[in-house]
Amino acid sequence: MAAPLPERDVPAELALLAIDMEKYSQIPEAGMDAARCDVDDILTTVLAECGLPALDELPGYKDSGDGAFLLFPSSLVARLVDPLLGRLDAALRRYRQHQLADSPLVRLRVSVHAGPLSLPHHRGDAINDAARLLNSQAVREAMAAARDSGGFLAAVLSELVYHRTVQANRTPGLREHHFVEAVARVSDKAGFEQPCRIHVPNLTAPAVRPYLTDAQPPAHTPAAAEPATAPAPPADSRGGTFHFHGQLNDPTIADRIKYLRIDRRQH
Repeated sequence: MAAPLPERDVPAELALLAIDMEKYSQIPEAGMDAARCDVDDILTTVLAECGLPALDELPGYKDSGDGAFLLFPSSLVARLVDPLLGRLDAALRRYRQHQLADSPLVRLRVSVHAGPLSLPHHRGDAINDAARLLNSQAVREAMAAARDSGGFLAAVLSELVYHRTVQANRTPGLREHHFVEAVARVSDKAGFEQPCRIHVPNLTAPAVRPYLTDAQPPAHTPAAAEPATAPAPPADSRGGTFHFHGQLNDPTIADRIKYLRIDRRQH
């Protein structure tokens, strides 16, 4: 029997949280490091609030300059959606309240994904997809909804994460109406197109959907209400008028009979 080939084995799955600071390159160089360090301080506080591992205890942490990739055990993926997204937005709001008026705004795009990553360098499609979701047009457009509502965060979930967390009822503070179904596309990645879910803390789907170019229509569109009583037909001088009380559903009466002959003979 041939020996197994380790490179063919599927690596262990991890949960991924990717963040990116909006307009980081527009911060004056002298303030870049301080702003980036403040984001790590905010993350440290929020991770503790959510019962998640600290930055130095994670299976992996990759600094990308204007953001980072944080890797977690896959069992913790629901916490990355709820309560982390809401608490991270709240922490960014508090941070802004304590900043000087001329300090740069710190807003974050966030993506949440999960998948296998090879050790020791955590390489694989999962981290590539998390990066593309983070850079997708959909979540960039959702940031405008966050700005207009006074928020500081817009998030995108992969469809995999959405099904495992929100749809599986593992996010008590967030339900399906807090997410917009959309398509993630990246301008310079022509072959990348994935379904995703967009979330802006403190907003429901109807408030976010108008901002998204590739938003999908709601899954359930309520049908137009039918009148309780069918309108009476116009009177015809050639015959009598019939009034049907209640909705007229019988296809024989409603669709087939066009003329009625009235027998006026006396019995």
